[in-house]
Amino acid sequence: MILKTSLHFHAAEDEKISLYNIYEAIDYAEEKGFDVLAYTPHRKFLFKEEYAEYAAKKGVLLIPGMEGEIKKRHFIVLNCDKKAEEIKSFEDLKNYKIKNPQILVVAPHPFVFSARSLNGELLKHVDLFDAVEMSVFSNKMFNFNKKAEEVAKKYNKPFIATSDVHFLKDLERGYALVEAETKTTESILAAVKNGNFKNKMDAMSPFAMLKHQIKGGLNFISASLWR
Repeated sequence: MILKTSLHFHAAEDEKISLYNIYEAIDYAEEKGFDVLAYTPHRKFLFKEEYAEYAAKKGVLLIPGMEGEIKKRHFIVLNCDKKAEEIKSFEDLKNYKIKNPQILVVAPHPFVFSARSLNGELLKHVDLFDAVEMSVFSNKMFNFNKKAEEVAKKYNKPFIATSDVHFLKDLERGYALVEAETKTTESILAAVKNGNFKNKMDAMSPFAMLKHQIKGGLNFISASLWR
């Protein structure tokens, strides 16, 4: 079966970075025909069974995840548990992966111009990553995906599109059509590891990237006041 899949999104429960909550995100995903979402809050594991149950009623499989930090650089771990919050070094990530072979580790926006991107750390620790993200934060003028794709090809890693969603309208900018045997977390992540997917990408223009950053700052202020 072909499943419309987004493996990187955030909501208001995640450090007030968005004005929409996870339930609104799930509703929007259903409206746009998504079958699978991976919830990846920053530095915290915020997944709840009630979220998954709500998503299931909408026909959406919600995969637990987290966007963690090592040396202030981001990594994504999917199908994890709360102990993922304890990952503070690449050695921790290695050990967690050994103990939890069911997870999928993704390198998000690895070469996007940001202090939070992995950059050279991806090359140093490439064996720890199961996939590399094709980022929406890229375009012809600032093609940050070029090097990411080259690294993915060199080390035989799946190169998968996501939207790193902070604004709901961006959900369809980048996603993957995953060909999985069943609509289960295990089957979907296995399909990703095997490269059984097709990417769909509508990358941001330079103006859209600038607008995104400005809106993000304003959203954080608004959300803080709202809370």
